[in-house]
Amino acid sequence: MAKKVVTRTQRARICNLSQVRDDLDSLGFAASKLWNVARWTAGRVWDACGQIPGAGDLKSYLKGSGRYVDLHSQSSQRVLEELDEAFTGWYGHRDNGNEKANPPGYRKHNEQHPRSTVTFKQKGFKHDADNGRIRLSKGRNLKESRSDFVLCEYDVIGPRGTTIENVQQVRAVYEHGVWRLHIVCDVAIEASDTPGNGVAGVDLGICNVAAVSFGDESLLYPGGAFKEDEYYFLKKRARCDESTSREARRLDQRRTDRRTHFFHTLSKDIIEECVGREVGTLIVGDLGGIREDTETGEAVNWGTHGNLDLHGWPFNRLWKMLKYKGEIKGIDVVRKSERDTSRTCAVCGHEDESQRKERGLYVCEKCGTVANADCGGAENIRQRAEVPPNPSAPRSDRSNGWLAQPVVRLFDRSEGRFAPREQVAQTNREP
Repeated sequence: MAKKVVTRTQRARICNLSQVRDDLDSLGFAASKLWNVARWTAGRVWDACGQIPGAGDLKSYLKGSGRYVDLHSQSSQRVLEELDEAFTGWYGHRDNGNEKANPPGYRKHNEQHPRSTVTFKQKGFKHDADNGRIRLSKGRNLKESRSDFVLCEYDVIGPRGTTIENVQQVRAVYEHGVWRLHIVCDVAIEASDTPGNGVAGVDLGICNVAAVSFGDESLLYPGGAFKEDEYYFLKKRARCDESTSREARRLDQRRTDRRTHFFHTLSKDIIEECVGREVGTLIVGDLGGIREDTETGEAVNWGTHGNLDLHGWPFNRLWKMLKYKGEIKGIDVVRKSERDTSRTCAVCGHEDESQRKERGLYVCEKCGTVANADCGGAENIRQRAEVPPNPSAPRSDRSNGWLAQPVVRLFDRSEGRFAPREQVAQTNREP
């Protein structure tokens, strides 16, 4: 076992919310208003010279303005950095040829401003670990006196005994009608020695939420249970009279809890399977660009249900869970592009889009390999562990058996865990 310092984000309830709600509302509204002022300023500069100012320029333009000093200076800087990041993301879509991509808009619903997340960096908060309190700084305009601040008493959402130390950043986040604290801190953990020298690849998807290849065996994790929960809560939510009603907030919280549990359980199962097979490196497919056509760069229309699934699927959240759970077990979890892995034969390397006969079936016209399409993609991702990859390197022979017939692990709602398909009861269909 070795000591390792990692960064973790702990969510916390605000115990004295009734006392600090108004102050947090004021800060959240101020962050939205500053975003809008910065967006308007960027638009004027854009119209005048055809260039969009970056975060540094916006800080110079707006420093000292009324909206800027509503928040602590570092909190205001973070709002402007978020706008710059949003424009950068838009540039990426435009560079890829997606003409339908829109630039970041204003944070305003009719005449109402939403409560934006407020970030407090090192100089914007003080942490009292002994008493479970965090003092958040206000901007000059929102202070009633020079020493005015927001004092939040918190309770960590997680296992009992969880302590908060070495806090690096605090975010006040408005979640499902209440304020929460997201506390970013450095944590020293006991990291296991690497389980071995093996390499595994993970292909992320929607119908099959994950496919894992170990080079001589593959696992398949269908996402049916997760999709059933998503559709169930969306339908229930649509029947609520008001989007902010107590019932709507209750459904939102239940949906969030279900999602969190599902992906924690999935990532834990994948890491445990890797440990059991002495895997030291886990390659996860990078889904960047999945929403654009690989040739034209235009946004792809996946249909009504496909678009709903794609835009609501927390790929990045699963990646983060795999990353930090792998660190604890001594597994190096890295990302590699998964571009063209679904159209490439994992045995001979022949690439042809037409080889994917059906959603889950892949047949290579050159060598005759028959494989589950997602397992083939996971094996191609695993082979990209070679840095730099050598496309001319010979590929070892692989049995069609484990590529075509992977071990299927289903989510068992009755026990809240993943298990082999034959062990999971097919009852309890109601989410």
